Amino acid sequence: MKKRTVVVGLLGTTLDRSPRRGDRWQAWRPSVAICQHDDFVVDRFELLFDKKHQRLTDQVSADIGTTSPETELRQHAIEFEDPWDFEEVFACLHDFANTYEFDVEREDYLIHITTGTHVAQICLFLLTESRHLPGRLLQSSPPRRASGAASGTIKMIDLDLSKYDALATRFQQQAQESVQFLKGGISTRSESFNELIEQIERVCLLTKAPILLTGPTGAGKSLLAKRIFQLKQNRNLVLGSFVEVNCATLRGEQAMSTLFGHRRGAFTGATEDRPGLLKTADGGVLFLDEIGELGLDEQAMLLKAIEEKVFWPVGSDQAAQSDFQVIAGTNRDLAEQVVAGKFREDLLARINLWHFELPGLAQRREDIDPNIDFELDRFERTNNRKVTINKEARQQYLEFANSEAAAWVGNFRDLSSSISRMATLADSGRITTEDVRQELKRLRDTSSNWKLGNTSGLQGDTASAMQVLRRYLSESACSKLDRFDLVQLADVVSVCQRSSSLSDAGRKLFAHSRLSKQKANDADRLRKYLARFDLNWADLRPQ
Repeated sequence: MKKRTVVVGLLGTTLDRSPRRGDRWQAWRPSVAICQHDDFVVDRFELLFDKKHQRLTDQVSADIGTTSPETELRQHAIEFEDPWDFEEVFACLHDFANTYEFDVEREDYLIHITTGTHVAQICLFLLTESRHLPGRLLQSSPPRRASGAASGTIKMIDLDLSKYDALATRFQQQAQESVQFLKGGISTRSESFNELIEQIERVCLLTKAPILLTGPTGAGKSLLAKRIFQLKQNRNLVLGSFVEVNCATLRGEQAMSTLFGHRRGAFTGATEDRPGLLKTADGGVLFLDEIGELGLDEQAMLLKAIEEKVFWPVGSDQAAQSDFQVIAGTNRDLAEQVVAGKFREDLLARINLWHFELPGLAQRREDIDPNIDFELDRFERTNNRKVTINKEARQQYLEFANSEAAAWVGNFRDLSSSISRMATLADSGRITTEDVRQELKRLRDTSSNWKLGNTSGLQGDTASAMQVLRRYLSESACSKLDRFDLVQLADVVSVCQRSSSLSDAGRKLFAHSRLSKQKANDADRLRKYLARFDLNWADLRPQ
């Protein structure tokens, strides 16, 4: 059975009007013209209109009845207080779509998007794409001047994207190219890291909100921040510059002046105005590396600058304005910094909207292999000298690199330095097993710092734990602790240092488990735990 053709369209308050002079049947009026095609029969026309245009609606309805008597016309009054208000127009058209009784088995629906405001046309498109209006788009166009006809042309557009595999593939390819760009062109194999970069790619293209990058030193925070800026720049999402500053280098008055600028004569040596990095980053991206090192006064001014886009240069009584996106990087636990009173809680809440933690190389050992090729390519570009690595040497290097013996305390910086050393010493332009043997000796000597309890060779939480425990345990005792016990014991000791009594420390440490006990003896539990490591409360009492 042939389906009936049903057109759903808005009244064209300008295009559908009859001309003041001349024959109205020779003028192109889209709603009427749709029904003037000999080879296209409209069985029913659902005409949507604003109540303010009832008279024009009746005229168009009458003309459609004259030119196409077989077309049934139904009027649907819709009230638009503001036809250019996207939310209001979408809501009205959405209500129509939800209440209309569609019969897709017997009727073929065509959604006319030539008439109405641009806002209404967009809303009809979205409702059709989402299948709230289960049909195809109908686009009509005026006739060529030489044709003399008033019907013009019509074209149907099917929004079933499953039919456009090439288009969908193109969008997927573009997204993958963006992800690959953020990774620096390295074909990383870590599934979790690839998922992380995909999330970052989506976020950085959709928002200007602050981004917080955390992770150990050498994990690639600075490089990723630059890549984020370059990707946004390639998509014309930023017009300004990429401005980078290491907050660990900012101290005192210099910090204020560097970040917020100063006016001439503000202090001794201020011989001319200085705009400051925040002003320089206007319209671009400001990367604050090691933001945990920033002073509390600077943090307060930075918070206002992020929230209100205004700040006061040193020595100025007039506020300066700058609209920039903040990317912050740190290898510290900022939540712990807040507890210690070294970082503002409100600033952390503001920059922590999008938080991405970059794993160290030890957590991405599967990516060491592709990074070897990346580092050799970089060595070639930097030194104008091509170096390769033979199969046996590569396997020998990877066996060590993927083992627990390789600490990779400097993460990817250590790997880059290691490959660079071997490439430099490869006299024949090819890294051999002997070159690898010598390099592994250097790396083993560096890794031995961990076994000796040297915190300079440890990463993140482990290094901090060792620093805490060395005040109470010998080097030999620390070196015999598993990483699990090392970090846990250090946390217990830190809590004890901040507590007024053994019971107070116990309540903090066993806050949840103590609730399930009929009689909670927190002090005794804590005393027994410390005894396992030959420690007692008296040794840990706060100074």
